[in-house]
Amino acid sequence: MPNVTVFVGDLYSKNGGANQRLIADLFHGADLAFINTTFWGDEVAIGKALADAAVTANIKHYIYSSMPNHSAINPEWPAIPLWSAKHEIESYIRSLPTLAPRSTFLYTGIYNNNFTSLPYPLFCMELQKDGSFLWEAPFHPDVPLPWLDAEHDIGPAVLQLIKDWDKWAGQKIALAFEMLSPTEACALFSKGVRRRVRYRQTPKIEVKVKIPTGYRDQLLALEKLYSFGGKDGKNQPPYFGTEKFERSCPEEALALWEGYRGLEEYAKEVFPLEEAANGLKWMEEEDVPEVRENTLEEEDSDAESEGLTIGGGTDTPARKEETWLA
Repeated sequence: MPNVTVFVGDLYSKNGGANQRLIADLFHGADLAFINTTFWGDEVAIGKALADAAVTANIKHYIYSSMPNHSAINPEWPAIPLWSAKHEIESYIRSLPTLAPRSTFLYTGIYNNNFTSLPYPLFCMELQKDGSFLWEAPFHPDVPLPWLDAEHDIGPAVLQLIKDWDKWAGQKIALAFEMLSPTEACALFSKGVRRRVRYRQTPKIEVKVKIPTGYRDQLLALEKLYSFGGKDGKNQPPYFGTEKFERSCPEEALALWEGYRGLEEYAKEVFPLEEAANGLKWMEEEDVPEVRENTLEEEDSDAESEGLTIGGGTDTPARKEETWLA
């Protein structure tokens, strides 16, 4: 694309520490930056090095994709590893006198795009023998959670932040366009795929594929976090850490971007395409179960694992690049 420069390299050098040379090159001549760190290498070290480089480069607006540290809000709650690292980086950015007032912190909700009928943990929309889907997770069935379509809506929202950077500088924003309980999410998903979709709350997150240790720690922490309150949904910790921050959804997100893609639209238009790209053919079936009102059911699922391997070569092209799951 014209006026686009792509840098290829590791932000964390093999001999240890952040790759300072590459990081300095990234900010050369830049006025604005959107940063989304990942757990490859030392995420906190990388995040701090990026912030320091932004100060040196005199970045005018710094947008960082952050998440809450639940243990800092309530000591009884566990820290969610892949979230708390981001919050530590946010705290460091806020400690930098010149960068903090120029920074915006973006908290993203649950991605619609997480759903798949492949046996990924936590968001597996498992295809049943009768053609319906079953989603099992530790979330309380009736407590709303924040949702957004990552592929469709994060880009436009960030672009609007860049355009109106002075309006959002120094703030944190909850980016979620729908607040839906798991039961409500399944009802919308059912309308989209025109099949019955059920939700079942389970205390454990089933892992059917090989996953990295870091991600396993994340799932174990989520299990513990969402075990609070048990059957009493009022005691479930807010996804974004505090009820006040969560109440800003979806109005604050809509102030950035009104053309969002909701979960029903995702399930209708995108989910079948992603499934087909993964080599699945359920959407080609002519006889499907009648769509009816979704209810919680306690009977055990008789679905059998197909023994799928994540990143399983050409049969799963849409996911094969995610080799860390294999």
